[in-house]
Amino acid sequence: MSDVSRETSGVQPELDALVLPATPTVAATVFGDRLALAQEFTRLLATEGVTRGLIGPREAPRLWERHVLNCAALTDAFARGATVADIGSGAGLPGIVLALRRPDLKVTLIEPLLRRTTFLSEVVEHLGLDNVEVVRARAEEVHGTRTFDAVTSRAVAALDKLARWSLPLVRPGGDMVAMKGSSAPEELARHKESVHRLGGRSFVVERYGEDWLDQPTTVIRVSTGSKGV
Repeated sequence: MSDVSRETSGVQPELDALVLPATPTVAATVFGDRLALAQEFTRLLATEGVTRGLIGPREAPRLWERHVLNCAALTDAFARGATVADIGSGAGLPGIVLALRRPDLKVTLIEPLLRRTTFLSEVVEHLGLDNVEVVRARAEEVHGTRTFDAVTSRAVAALDKLARWSLPLVRPGGDMVAMKGSSAPEELARHKESVHRLGGRSFVVERYGEDWLDQPTTVIRVSTGSKGV
């Protein structure tokens, strides 16, 4: 990927000057025989991701703890063989990580910006991920054309706005699984009524990775109800 032109402006750090984050011991347990792929993706985030402006330089040393492992915990939220859309995928967090840890998932990365979809497509090809599709579009542009078992996102928008983008992509009986921080219960209480008007029928705050993350991954799961309801 190093020969691909970068679409960022301004002075960028040289690749050989970037510090690659050390792989934490727990990553071997989390990723198992997919660890090498997870390490390579993390390396790409810390190098190409930084130079292209997709990852902040200050985030590079803590990519594992704050980003990769945080997203890896999310994989436990999905049923085996599920189709999952990651809207506003950015640098592939969480979508690429979901596909790495769970090759049974069928992951669609929905991202409107060309420089990001270019990076995502290159990563998918480089890592040989045959369970990932990259779609350059806004979520709203996919409404009415595709539905998924689950739609997820990370640090994209407030819950009410996120529901307007996500719920039309969720199949009947499926879920919106939004990654949020520790204030998730308060955010859910604030937006629950508006999300219900948009089609949400059950609401729950869930936490994943509590056994191996200092700060567990917190999500708001909004289910659309049974098929036909």
